Amino acid sequence: MFKKRSLQLAALACAALLAGTACAEVNGGGSTAVKRLYTGNPLYPTLPRLLPDGFTYSAVNSLAGKQAFLANDPTLIWQAAGGTVDFAAGEAVLTASELASYRSTRQSAYGPMIQVPVAGMAVAIPYQKSGLDTLQLSAQQLCGVFSGALATWGQVLGTVDSTPVRVVYRAGDSGTTEVLSRFLNDSCPSAFRVASRFTTASLATPPGHWLAVATSADVTAQVSLNDGAIGYVAANYTEAGKNSKVARVSKLPMAAGTAALPTVLAAQAGLGTPQAPASAAERGNPLRWVPTYGSAAGDLPVASTGYPIVGFSNLLLGQCYQNPADTRAIRDFLGELYAGQRRIAVMGHVFVTLPQPFADELRRTFLFDAYGEGTDIGNPSVCNGIGRP
Repeated sequence: MFKKRSLQLAALACAALLAGTACAEVNGGGSTAVKRLYTGNPLYPTLPRLLPDGFTYSAVNSLAGKQAFLANDPTLIWQAAGGTVDFAAGEAVLTASELASYRSTRQSAYGPMIQVPVAGMAVAIPYQKSGLDTLQLSAQQLCGVFSGALATWGQVLGTVDSTPVRVVYRAGDSGTTEVLSRFLNDSCPSAFRVASRFTTASLATPPGHWLAVATSADVTAQVSLNDGAIGYVAANYTEAGKNSKVARVSKLPMAAGTAALPTVLAAQAGLGTPQAPASAAERGNPLRWVPTYGSAAGDLPVASTGYPIVGFSNLLLGQCYQNPADTRAIRDFLGELYAGQRRIAVMGHVFVTLPQPFADELRRTFLFDAYGEGTDIGNPSVCNGIGRP
């Protein structure tokens, strides 16, 4: 009832302020990892959120959001048919084939697409094991856990404990899975490939007693309910600073108690200081704007200091929108995204703010067209007569 009343008031305000013009209705969706960051956390109602009024967000999964945006199909993110998908959020990065397909089938009508990083994210390893309140795992141990090679907690810990390891993993496509898979592929490429679906990333078949779940919240819930369980999830769904709840993780073996927890500071160290694209060709290529960490071509190396299972949550936008109000709303959102209350929101939700030089370069490119390359959102020459409906 409150939400319905709020929407009614927003509509009245829009009508009053913008009589004679179209109001913005900016719709999007995607990742469950960033749901609380984008829409707010009901447990902490005073914590700022990223999305302004007038934006709607449907949390499904990263790939669904990406596919919905690319095809402009709102039903893929559980919204009504016939609408427009104005943006998508997720940790599953745009691929070269997806970009090529969009350019050949949609760009002439909709205009170019933009992909930018929003915030850095740590993938935490929550666990539940009676009698265990500290856990530290190296990359090789995590390879064993998530491949099933380490089948009991005794094998993980070097003890005689015969409790089965019960992995809780995402059943469908997930950006969090993709970030984890890059880390695992870096350390054990014979056991894991890079993919957004766990059963595709893992070259082994998950044992029958493992649990496949739908969302980020489901991962933490099922880990806490099942003794012997371990999983992976965005750090903001955990008590990131408590070793009794989440594992310490390192790329290489370290002395007990010295590996990092998935805190904001440790994730920031793991992410390092990525650089924004620096040439016209790179600035015009959406594939170059979101840093990834692993061993694939173009990846940054997995850090040996700080927390190592990290990546960026990204945003897919159009450069062109047919409704001028949508263009203004998207430009305003992007302009405020990396400053003030939005930076507070990112840190408060246990994400990492984008390095300021990177954010400044992003604004120069997509808001101000500082290089004269026609890359700004709503550019009149590029968007002449075209745009997302």
